[in-house]
Amino acid sequence: MKPHAFVAMPFGTKPDAEGKPIDFNRVYAELLRPALEEAGCEVFRADEELQAGDIRADMFQELLASDLVLADLTVDNPNVWYELGVRHALRARGVVLVSGPRANTPFDIYTDRKLRYTLKDGAPDPARLEADRRAIAEMARATLASSTRRKVSPVYALLPHLQQPRWTDLLMSNDNEFGESYARWKSKLEISRQKTRPGHILVLADETPVRALRREAKLAAGNALLALKQYEFALEQFEAALELDPDDVSAQRKRITCLGRLGKYEEAADAARSLTEAYPNDPEAWSLQGRVIKDHWVARWRSRGLTPAQLREAAAGENATLWEVHKPYYDAFVRDPKHYYSGINALTMTVLLKHLGESIDEDELNDLGNGVYWSAWSAVSRDDKDYYAKASLAEFALLVADKADVQSAFRTAAAQGAATRDWFALDSTRQTLLLLRDLDFRPAETAVALAIIDAEIKRLTPPFLPRQVVLFSGHMVDKPGRNPPRFPAEHVPAAQREIEAVLDRLGVDSADLALTQGAAGGDLLFAEACLARGARVQFMLPLLEPEFIGESILPSTDGAKWLERWRAAKAKSGNGKPLLMPDELGPLPKGANPFVRCNLWLLYTALAYGLDKVRFVCLWDGGGGDGPGGTRHMHDEVKRRTGWVDWIDARQLKP
Repeated sequence: MKPHAFVAMPFGTKPDAEGKPIDFNRVYAELLRPALEEAGCEVFRADEELQAGDIRADMFQELLASDLVLADLTVDNPNVWYELGVRHALRARGVVLVSGPRANTPFDIYTDRKLRYTLKDGAPDPARLEADRRAIAEMARATLASSTRRKVSPVYALLPHLQQPRWTDLLMSNDNEFGESYARWKSKLEISRQKTRPGHILVLADETPVRALRREAKLAAGNALLALKQYEFALEQFEAALELDPDDVSAQRKRITCLGRLGKYEEAADAARSLTEAYPNDPEAWSLQGRVIKDHWVARWRSRGLTPAQLREAAAGENATLWEVHKPYYDAFVRDPKHYYSGINALTMTVLLKHLGESIDEDELNDLGNGVYWSAWSAVSRDDKDYYAKASLAEFALLVADKADVQSAFRTAAAQGAATRDWFALDSTRQTLLLLRDLDFRPAETAVALAIIDAEIKRLTPPFLPRQVVLFSGHMVDKPGRNPPRFPAEHVPAAQREIEAVLDRLGVDSADLALTQGAAGGDLLFAEACLARGARVQFMLPLLEPEFIGESILPSTDGAKWLERWRAAKAKSGNGKPLLMPDELGPLPKGANPFVRCNLWLLYTALAYGLDKVRFVCLWDGGGGDGPGGTRHMHDEVKRRTGWVDWIDARQLKP
């Protein structure tokens, strides 16, 4: 996505300090706009907004949210100085100052990003125009590439403790084109998040109205991938968010979580320690440090094939590490007694230390237990729908209460999880219970709790996690009379055999997911073969279905027959409802191609299940295709990201 650049400058013809006229519209059209476009920016000036509305609102929104603001200070225009002051007050960086000839240089103290261009007869000097454009473009690129921690604004440079507002806090409530665009994008992002569709989110992340909002989208994508337990891909999203804002605490926490889940314990522990040093009073930071050490502790003793007694003995040998787990959880709860999550973990670790043979101060244990119970109970009183608070009360019961109370508490928690259909929340409770079961902790009570959670999980539909994701892109059957032919109708049987051979080699069956568009030819041959092997097929269309049929099915040779095959495959694929890109992702962004966008949508959806699961099959002649978004585009994107391609060469097919 291109950086967004806003130009603050006079409009029309204005006199300079000596009364000579300057045509600022020519300065913009011939110099400033081309220079910023050369730097890769999408350029906006307030008077270019053609839609009805408040031009001041549009200007103000662009001024606040743009990645770059270029201010032309050739003349002392009050509006430009005001706009520059607003930007300096609310953003710490992202400003370039330029000026034509003037007697003084009043902006020397404001920024080190400044440049003077030349004029002749009140317009850009033709002799210097190319050099001035190049200089402004280079300055814009340097400003955009500079560290996000570098403060250019004199306001933030002189007030080092002043914090910038978050980008989303700068979105105006008034109706304006930028705000409406953001609202549409945000709505689609929220729907995709609720449906746990990270592939959708990844496409939307590349289409944010300004680059600054990509951080929010990257966090959303990372959270969805984290819920799907795709830790490596989620880590990429959180690290991308940190590239955009290195100080984002949420992204730092989630990055640490991913590192721990990936078994990179030393790196995760070091990052967690740094976080607690930076935010010593943040219970989330301390709790996260405890979780990292806990994951490491479990990995050191948990082995398959051991009995609970053997596992308990192995865990007891790691009690020193368990004490290390206990401390950050305990410190988090002491810093914030409302943080019941860290409290219940501190209590559970203490009880497990006692269970594994350590000497525990009973008075301290009772005091901690009372505090944890009060904290979780208070949370439920504040919000009766708080599943995690109810789950904490259930875990508390498992630690100290009899079987009947344990059963009652877990039924209450499970009912809340079922009411919100939160499969992931229930599964997180299940993981804790499996840990306690492995350590032979109160086996009768743990078994009762586990049976309740397992039963509730079975009632919900868990997310489908395929064994492998088979992604396909291929040529349409040629239109009648195509010259030269690329995929003529007489080659269809041979293509079908080749596709089936690849799927057999991959062992495609009911455990797998197949993704494709559904065009006449390769897409439908692939879908039919996958359906015959029991795989789940998801069609993803770049256009609304009637348009897609008219564009990608009927024009082919024997188009009416291919339409019948499309309808049959769609019906067999499950609910008979392909995903339609305009409905799922919203209107096509300005300048985008629907087939390129759909290729990325398909690819991101596949990658979201894990790089190691993606299998790409293509039917391709090795050429460039008839337009953007064809098989070459998909082939090149997949090869760049995964290196794994199963290519059926359309040139080698024989009738």
